[in-house]
Amino acid sequence: MSGLVEATGLALPGRLKETGLTLRPGELTCLVGPNGSGKTSLLHALAGVGNPEGSVLVAGTDPRGLPPARRQQLLSYLPASRDIGWPLTARDLVALGTPAGGSEGEVRQVLADLGLAEFADRRIDRMSTGERSRVLIARALVAKPKLLLLDEPASNLDPYWQLRLMDFLRASASANAQAMLVAVHDLELARNYADRLIIMHEGRIEADGDPEALLSGELIPQIFNIEWSDGRWRPSARRERPQSSR
Repeated sequence: MSGLVEATGLALPGRLKETGLTLRPGELTCLVGPNGSGKTSLLHALAGVGNPEGSVLVAGTDPRGLPPARRQQLLSYLPASRDIGWPLTARDLVALGTPAGGSEGEVRQVLADLGLAEFADRRIDRMSTGERSRVLIARALVAKPKLLLLDEPASNLDPYWQLRLMDFLRASASANAQAMLVAVHDLELARNYADRLIIMHEGRIEADGDPEALLSGELIPQIFNIEWSDGRWRPSARRERPQSSR
């Protein structure tokens, strides 16, 4: 399977060391790493946030200099912040994620997919944090972009919606031949839903491959300072996290 997204020489001074990445269509890739490891910086660099160095091509086109309507068809980025300064309804906010406002049917469908149909006419500032998160996810998804960059989309969601969201993301990636890069903290969500796992550490990609193999290996315990015991992850007895071997 060839690359839908080709990134080379990506870097953000002080945050992301020069790196390259290929993302394939139909593949949900989970991005894990300790706090400050570079997960968000990698998403920023791919989305063109913060004037990153390097090149990003999505289906052969650099989306970062395109007009918003064309860019939305290629790339959508959901930041970790769920703050919204506009008192819009859920329907109107999701419609902003589509080229030229999109079709009413597309907006209605994604609201239904994320359990938001009954909230369509409710203002975003009158919703719970979890409901607001789902509206922002719907906005990122509605245009069915080629590349989806999602920073902790399952945060603020209860267990039911965490699982339902990940089911929906994996199905969407497959059905629409999208490349999805999803930053998560929950290693078991990554184990259960990722087609591929990328581990970040100290501003670089430390490992990239099969989720089960990487989660069963030695790297995760080393960089997170945790260990697998009695069927679950536990804090390691080590007091200090070892330095990168690189």
